[in-house]
This record gives sequence, C-alpha cells and structure tokens, in this order.
Amino acid sequence: MASHKIERASEDIRRELTAIFRELKDPRVNQAFLSIVRVEVTNDLSYCTVYVSAMEGLDRAKESVKGLKSASGYIRRELGHRLKLRHVPELIFNATDSIEYSANISRILGSLDIPRDGEDTDEY
Repeated sequence: MASHKIERASEDIRRELTAIFRELKDPRVNQAFLSIVRVEVTNDLSYCTVYVSAMEGLDRAKESVKGLKSASGYIRRELGHRLKLRHVPELIFNATDSIEYSANISRILGSLDIPRDGEDTDEY
C-alpha cells in the first residue's frame, strides 16, 4: 500500500516539475530542451531525486542542473503550492545522458540494413 502512495507521489511530482521547468526564466534551463527521465522519492517523502537529460548532451544537462539547483527553493515552493503536500521533499537534481544515448542507438539501428516484414528478399 505504501509503495502505491510513493509511486503516485513520484508521478505527481514529475508532472508538476515538467510544468514548473517551462515557467523558469533562468537561461541555463529554458534554453535547453530538458526532459525528466526519472523521479525517485524516498519512503518518508523527505528527499526526491530528479534525473534530467538534455537533447544537446550531457554537458548541457549538467549546465541546466546548475540552474535548477539555484532555483530549487522556488521550485520546491511552487511544488508545495500545486500538490498540497504536508511536507515537500528536498529536491536533488542529477544530470544523465539518456536522451543522447537513445538517439545514438536509434541512429545505429536506422543504419542497419535489415529487411522489414513483408518486403521481398532475395533468399532462395
């Protein structure tokens, strides 16, 4: 039962953080194409680790994390107003390169010459 509450809180936090990120005026954040990859909340809802990735790569994500850390007080206050939580978790931002990694895998798979189902092949 408690894990369901944690999962629901994680999804709510992720949804609201996405909206809050769009409203930030810090150029390190709003000029990057940021995506929240994963949100992990501790069992007592005291800490929330947010993994963010940028389309431009890991360096851009790290720069955006600096902007997010400087705005963490504002983000936490907004999160508290929007979710009506008794205790708003402390936010910890981490950069990850998962978008860049997935795009690279997609390029590799796209470059393979594999026939699709239904296409004629020259096998006899």
